[in-house]
Amino acid sequence: MAASIADLIDAWAPRLQRAFLAAIADIQDKAQIGVIAALLERGDINGAVEAVGLDPVAFRALDATTAQAFEDGGTFTVARFPALRQPNGHRLTIRFDVRNPSAEDWLQDHSSRKVTEIVDDQRVMIRAALTAGMVAGRNPRDVALDLVGRINPATGKREGGTIGLTAHQEEWARRYADQLARLDPAALTRQLRDKRYDGTVRKAIEQGKPLKADQIAKMVLAYRNRALRYRAETIGRTEAMAALHQSQHEATQQAINAGQINPTHVEEIWRTTIDGRERDTHREMNGQRVRRGQPFVSPSGARLRYPGDPQAPAAETVNCRCYVEVKVDYLAGVR
Repeated sequence: MAASIADLIDAWAPRLQRAFLAAIADIQDKAQIGVIAALLERGDINGAVEAVGLDPVAFRALDATTAQAFEDGGTFTVARFPALRQPNGHRLTIRFDVRNPSAEDWLQDHSSRKVTEIVDDQRVMIRAALTAGMVAGRNPRDVALDLVGRINPATGKREGGTIGLTAHQEEWARRYADQLARLDPAALTRQLRDKRYDGTVRKAIEQGKPLKADQIAKMVLAYRNRALRYRAETIGRTEAMAALHQSQHEATQQAINAGQINPTHVEEIWRTTIDGRERDTHREMNGQRVRRGQPFVSPSGARLRYPGDPQAPAAETVNCRCYVEVKVDYLAGVR
């Protein structure tokens, strides 16, 4: 059983990660490779992009999982509020209403913006990848397969494609391929490379003997696979942070609106996971206390309602592992 919002984040992040990867796999499976290749043959990049079949509906599972995490976070929050009893001894029950208009509005707006961001970025990335392949004079079908991915005989699933990567990640993959082709030692510094190939690359550099095309293809395929996993992990963590902290915020506000909690008795505490991987700004924020309705303030000047706040700069939120502890002191006004 979860002991804190941090535990819930750890539990929901991989579920959101899997939901994103499932959406990408669905798009890959339904992409019309033959049509994409034929359109590229005719120089119709726009048509090829459309033939990929990007559809926001493919991310419905991601939306649903986000909603489930949101409800779990709200239920968890109210369950941790101190017991409040009436003079006759009756215990007041505080429940989280996921159908509350404010809660539903946040979920709808957040999910819509997130899916739109993903789809829009995918279109930019796909167009750039297809254009780069054709400018290089490559076979249209090979370009299409590089985009969608090739079926792994062992798993029966497509892998190594660019679908799912950000535009920046696909650019990284192309640069990595170029470095390998030129025997540039910088290829050995790429963080997302598969280090099992390092020996082969070093040997080729030392001997000045170019890598074979199929060797480069395997290395780039592995790079893209790792890049996709990294992106999925980032989305899973970021979405879990946003959904759970917003539901914590919403649940507290519902209790305040119902008159079950006095907002002046609510204190929020920023907790940072200190393990050497934390942001410098968040390390300094560890233990920062604010009254309900007041933002946390980062040394960078950014103001955050909670860790992972979608309204805060990405530099303060992406892959954040902090959480907020909410404390309610019912005796604050009678001491």
